[in-house]
Parts: sequence; structure tokens; C-alpha cells
Amino acid sequence: MARHRDQFGRSQLAIAALFCFLGFQYGTWVSRVPALKTRLDLSEAQVGLLLLATGVGAAVSFPVVARLMKRLGSRHLAGVSALVLLLVLAALPAAPNYATALVVLFCDGVAVACLNVAMNAQGAALEARYRRNTMAKLHAVFSAGTFSAALLASGVASLTPVLTAHFATAAVLLTVMLGVAWTGPVTEYQPNQEQPAEKNARRRWSVPSPVTVWLSAAMVFGTVTEGAMNDWSALYLRDVAQAAEKLTPLGIALVSAAMVLARLFADGWRARWGDAPVLISGAVVAGGGLAVAVLVGGVGPALVGFACVGLGMAAVTPCLYVAAAREGSDALTLVAAMGTTGLLAGPPVIGFIADRTSLAWGMGAVAASALLVAACVGRFRRALHEVPVAPAERELEIAAAFPH
Repeated sequence: MARHRDQFGRSQLAIAALFCFLGFQYGTWVSRVPALKTRLDLSEAQVGLLLLATGVGAAVSFPVVARLMKRLGSRHLAGVSALVLLLVLAALPAAPNYATALVVLFCDGVAVACLNVAMNAQGAALEARYRRNTMAKLHAVFSAGTFSAALLASGVASLTPVLTAHFATAAVLLTVMLGVAWTGPVTEYQPNQEQPAEKNARRRWSVPSPVTVWLSAAMVFGTVTEGAMNDWSALYLRDVAQAAEKLTPLGIALVSAAMVLARLFADGWRARWGDAPVLISGAVVAGGGLAVAVLVGGVGPALVGFACVGLGMAAVTPCLYVAAAREGSDALTLVAAMGTTGLLAGPPVIGFIADRTSLAWGMGAVAASALLVAACVGRFRRALHEVPVAPAERELEIAAAFPH
């Protein structure tokens, strides 16, 4: 049993490094959106279009991701996409104009989609192999990466306004994370293991099941909420709440810290109450808390509302990824791709709303998006049900499946 626990822990660490990598890379550049806006002299609508480029890259990459997953496997796909994301950090601060920045962030969206699918496939395979809940903790590491990136951005911004110095420092740390991920053992995801080859070939171009459609919708609304907080919280604090410049990155940091805290306990909540109640109650806390904060106004209420979003949305994506994995490999790839699309395409939509009305109305739309997660979950809550496996029974199952 000790050998299996050790194998689980080593694989978990390697996969967690990928989650941390993606969160840190994402948090690095989104925390400097105000600086990019100033350097390129952009309007809020142009910022929205800039962020939309990443969403478009993620959305159009779905067929490519599915093909690369089958050809390269999740491990090699993760490595290639991570290298592309390192190049993005080198290219973005050097972009001479708005058009170049659009191209760079389009490439970022494609690479993020690839890495997101690959690392969540590995996490789902790890849970399935060892029958141990771990997805929420892996997503906690993603949030920790975003949180750390926001703190680094705040610290570097207080020393120098030069983006190149900040992004070069981040690239060094990301290289270390990639080394940990690549040298450790992983549980490789086998996309066709649940279906015979003939059946899988017949279903390759089939219409997604209703459960998969609702899973995808919930994932989109959930990641729209999460992505919008990361991309627009700094500008909301500066332009609406009138916070000092040095405080603006702390909005992202607070959301990420709350998510880390909640995700450390979320696997236990899933085992005790079930995924559906955890999802619904969390979405209500996130949407309601943010709506109240926007209505009240001010820096303090904004930070409290951001914390509610972090706490409430913490278990959403982990639960949805696990449910998608139970529906099959195609469902997992589609839901993961929709998650990346929502994460990257949602913030531009908020930008367009803010440009037409105000950023306060944009944040109100984020609150509504969180509440829509709860509405979607009610349509597929049976797919979220799983009978917990007792620890002793789990050990016997692992021993039988993976004998010495």
C-alpha cells in the first residue's frame, strides 16, 4: 500500500506543477493589463478585443486539441503548450503595436486550451486510477499560481514599471515549475480506454449528449466569472472603487487566495454533501456576494465581494471536470475546451458591456454569470452523483488493480 501511496503522491506533484504553471503564467500577464493598456494607449473596448483574442484562440483550437491529445498524449501536449506559453511572456512586453499584441494573445489562447485539456485529463486519470479525490486540490494549486503571480506583479510594479523585467523573472520561475512537471511520473490519460475502437469511431462526429451540453454551459458560465474577476478586478478597483494603484493587483490576489483556501477543503465537502449541493450553494454565494458589493460600492465592499467569488466558485471547475470525465473522453475534451473559452472569451464580453455602459454594470453581468451556473447544475445533477469509496475499501481496490 505504501508504494501505491508514494506513486500517487509523486504523480500528484508532477500534475500539480502543471496547474501551478498555467495559473502563474495567466496571472502574470492579466495582472499587468492596466500597464499594457497604458503602454499601447488602448480604450476599454480595445482591451476587451485584446482579451477576446485569447478566447478566439481557445475556441477555434478545440478540433486541434482533440487531435493532438490522441496523437501526442496528454504528457507531451502539456510540454509543448507550456513552451509556447513561455514564448508568449517574452513576446507580449516587446509587442510594438496593438495588432502584434492581438496575434500574441491569440497564440496564448491556443496554448492555454492545449495545456488546460492535457493537465485536467491527467488529473481525471489520477482520480480514476487511485479512486482518491484530488481534482479540487489540483485546482487549488492553479489558484495558488495565480495568487503568487499577482503578488509578484505587485512587488515588481512597486520597483519598476518595465514589463520586460517582470516577465523575465516570471519566466525563470515557470521554467522551474515545468522541470518539476516533466521529471515526475504522471498517470497518462487514455482517451479511448472506456470504449471499443469501433464504437468510438462511430461516435467521433456524434452530437454531444444533453448532459455534456449542460456541463459545457455550466463550465462556460463558471469560467466567465473566474476569468472576468482575474482580468477586470484590477481596473474595477482603480477606475470604479478609486483604489490606489499599488492596491489594484490585490483584487486578483484576494480572489485567488480565497479559491486556494476553499479548494483545500472542497474534496472533503464533495465527499460529505455531494458535488451538486456544493456547486449550487457556491454559485449563489459568488453571484450574490458580488452583486451586493457592486450595489454598495467602495474598495472594502469590492474586496469582500471578490472574496465571495473566490470562495463560491472554488469547487465549480473541479466538479465539472470530474463529471465530464465520467461521460467519456470526448465530453472531457469538449468541456475543458469550453472552460478555456469561457475563461478567456468572457472577459472581453465584460469589456464590451463596460464600454457601452460602465464597468459596474460589467461586474453585475459577472454576478449574473455565477448565478447561471446554479441554474445549469439543476439540469444535470444526477451526473454529479457518485457513491464515496471508504478508505479501507479504496486500498483493497488499488491493491487488486495494481498488484506488486
